[in-house]
Amino acid sequence: MDDDRWMRRAVDLAHRSPRSSTAFAVGAVIVDAEDHEIAYGWSRDTDPVIHAEESALLKADADLRRATLYSSLEPCSKRASRPDATCTSLILAARIPRVVIAWREPDLFVTCEGVALLTASGVEVVELPAFADQARAANAHLG
Repeated sequence: MDDDRWMRRAVDLAHRSPRSSTAFAVGAVIVDAEDHEIAYGWSRDTDPVIHAEESALLKADADLRRATLYSSLEPCSKRASRPDATCTSLILAARIPRVVIAWREPDLFVTCEGVALLTASGVEVVELPAFADQARAANAHLG
């Protein structure tokens, strides 16, 4: 897997997110075991409350049991708009075995436990801190 390539794509997608004072701008890409893109999304790309990972998962028309999901931010474990459909729960339901993130979600809106929940469920989580500043830059509107 070319983690740097796909994380660059996820961060680039985050910059497409319409800005919101109550939500992060995030990009996500799902890649198959042969290193081909399956689907992608960004925050609020199809509706005002959709998350990047959720958007990519909805667009993915494939078996994801050998896929990797790249996200510019830690997948949410709590959300106000759809409490029963956190990105963490959607990733687990899709049986994605590997998640790569650029940045852990700060406690700005909620306390996120996405990495801990994914890891506890057997998902390999890789953090690429070299991309954290770029992911934060997409969220400069949050101060």
